[in-house]
Amino acid sequence: MLNKKRLDIPFEIKSISDTGAFMGYGSVFGVKDSYSDIVIKGAFANSLNKWKEKGRLPALLWQHKMDEPIGYYTKMVEDDNGLYLEGQLLIDDDPLAKRAHAHMKAKSLSGLSIGYILNDYDYDKEKSAFILKDIDLWEVSVVTFPANDEARIDNVKSIFESGDIPPPKEIERVLRDVGLSRTQAKAFMSEGYSSLKQRDVSNSEENALNILKSIFN
Repeated sequence: MLNKKRLDIPFEIKSISDTGAFMGYGSVFGVKDSYSDIVIKGAFANSLNKWKEKGRLPALLWQHKMDEPIGYYTKMVEDDNGLYLEGQLLIDDDPLAKRAHAHMKAKSLSGLSIGYILNDYDYDKEKSAFILKDIDLWEVSVVTFPANDEARIDNVKSIFESGDIPPPKEIERVLRDVGLSRTQAKAFMSEGYSSLKQRDVSNSEENALNILKSIFN
């Protein structure tokens, strides 16, 4: 089973008020994102039902920091389009919420990222995509830069572990994500790991090589 901790989702703000109230879609069903994930209708249903039983909704956080909530969600439902959200930023009481509010109004934040555990999925070879079928949602963060590197690495490792071979473009994107240049990533794809060891590498690239060892060895 593939357990990912984060999923970056396009955040389409329908409106945001001067009081910090906002609404929009956190996830759109049936759309393949740049990280080869497709969320289907019903993926959030089980999780939202569990939250309803608790009388609460997932947390509204700043940058995935569990100790930095910046408000709360007032509504979170699936409709035919995707995961519809309504939230309230505590702009009068929390400097971070006020900061988030300003950036959301200026459209200088790049989106939302959800923290979750993936309970059920399929890999569609024809679409070269993960079909996310059951998502256990536990927080939805406002983020400056989506952090998808860990999720994509887990995707590639999971495909290898299942006995399949990931699409070459997915492997090359992982290589770029962990710190290799375009030239180094292409060298790896054509010549293998030894081609990188023969090159002078910086500290960041050395860290990238260590990550690659954990993936491909």
